[in-house]
Amino acid sequence: MEIPLELTFRGLDRTEEREGLIRDKVAKLEQVCDTITSCRVTVEQAQESQQTGNPLALRIEVRVPRHNEVLINQKMDADEAADPFGRLVRSAFEAAQRKLREITERQRGEVKPTVSPDQLGLVTKLFVERDYGFLETMDRREVFFHRNAVLNNDFDRLTVGTGVRFVEEEGEKGPQASSVLIVDKPGVSTPKAEAEG
Repeated sequence: MEIPLELTFRGLDRTEEREGLIRDKVAKLEQVCDTITSCRVTVEQAQESQQTGNPLALRIEVRVPRHNEVLINQKMDADEAADPFGRLVRSAFEAAQRKLREITERQRGEVKPTVSPDQLGLVTKLFVERDYGFLETMDRREVFFHRNAVLNNDFDRLTVGTGVRFVEEEGEKGPQASSVLIVDKPGVSTPKAEAEG
């Protein structure tokens, strides 16, 4: 890491054992992704109250090149589990590892598209004034697309029901379509309409 680990404890004693566990988990993150530039971990235990119990919270912030950031926020009621600190740390760092693997694979170009490299869908929602819309895939999933993803500057030609061919990618907020190409305008038979019979 370019920047040393920032580790903060709030409302909880900072022991060698706790710090060592977190440092071990951070070292494993670096094995998953060797381009981590910084990592900040905050462990917090809220003040005890009858309403909220005694929750432990763990926040992990990891930065990697190309403006990627992994944020994990997890909580656990300290009164409900054996070794709540250890369980919370393991759970949060496993989630961070999964996200870092995805980023690393994406950066190396190893992530394969979700269904197929090229698939068909129908435009189901358009927000012209905001430059985006949604497609419905053949398996009835909703996929976001932006004006910039529509090929040949054809965004303004789109209407609800337009058949398109697209490539699905994983965006920051879920699946999104890229390389959206109009293949059928409403009123003309599409492969999707034929498949539904």
